[in-house]
Amino acid sequence: MKAAELFAQIQRKRSFLCVGLDTDLRKTPACLSGTEDPQFEFNRAIIDATADYAVCYKPNLAFYEENGPKGWESFEKSCRYIREHYPEIFIIADAKRGDIGNTSKMYARAFFESNLVDAVTLSPYMGRDTVEPFYQYDGKWAVILALTSNPSSDDFEMQRLESGKRLYEQVIETSSRWGSRDNTMYVVGATKAFMLNDIRKLIPEHFLLVPGVGAQGGSLQDVAAYGMNRQCGLLVNSSRGIIYASSGDDFAEAAGRKAFEMQQEMDKLLTMYL
Repeated sequence: MKAAELFAQIQRKRSFLCVGLDTDLRKTPACLSGTEDPQFEFNRAIIDATADYAVCYKPNLAFYEENGPKGWESFEKSCRYIREHYPEIFIIADAKRGDIGNTSKMYARAFFESNLVDAVTLSPYMGRDTVEPFYQYDGKWAVILALTSNPSSDDFEMQRLESGKRLYEQVIETSSRWGSRDNTMYVVGATKAFMLNDIRKLIPEHFLLVPGVGAQGGSLQDVAAYGMNRQCGLLVNSSRGIIYASSGDDFAEAAGRKAFEMQQEMDKLLTMYL
């Protein structure tokens, strides 16, 4: 999927919503406890309830890998369900991989050769050869960690280099030369939305994956004001705020309502800024 195709979907749905499938088995509603694969059944219900309002899903691999082979099976089934029923929707594996070239090549094969996902989140700390293998697949994306929303991100990301640049700025400036706006996206936390204006000076055309809206307290309005470009250029993620809007039997309906509310607000912002 190219950037123009992603933007076309944003225009059709009047939404730039990414729903994070951070599906914790410990929070499985009682109504699913007797099913063969409650993690997948939960995801399927959430997907069906939110697909009209979302342009992207982002399963976080930690919530699946902790359950061993069964969890990976649930992850695969969830991705294939989206592919079969909602093929236009972008899928990001939130895996935060990043290793030497030969290992990265294996990670890229695992996610892309089976066409499970469109993109993988990556740590750029070890340099270009950790990301390069992911560029070998046409239509696939590297989603590079840049400025994250976790409290201790300042330990490294905000450090000043001798050049005067912040480390995250150097990461963006250097890595933006590795790929293009059609295969590279950056993670920028919504809790640092005011910094998106400076980031846009470095990468005016790239898409940004923005977590931290909702449960983490980030402002959707601020993200749009500082980060939106002429082709939107944003995928705003909400995980817990949508998928755990209710813990009861109405969990899917509650998720759908929450996603609809965000889509309505996004529609207004798209009208305002585009």
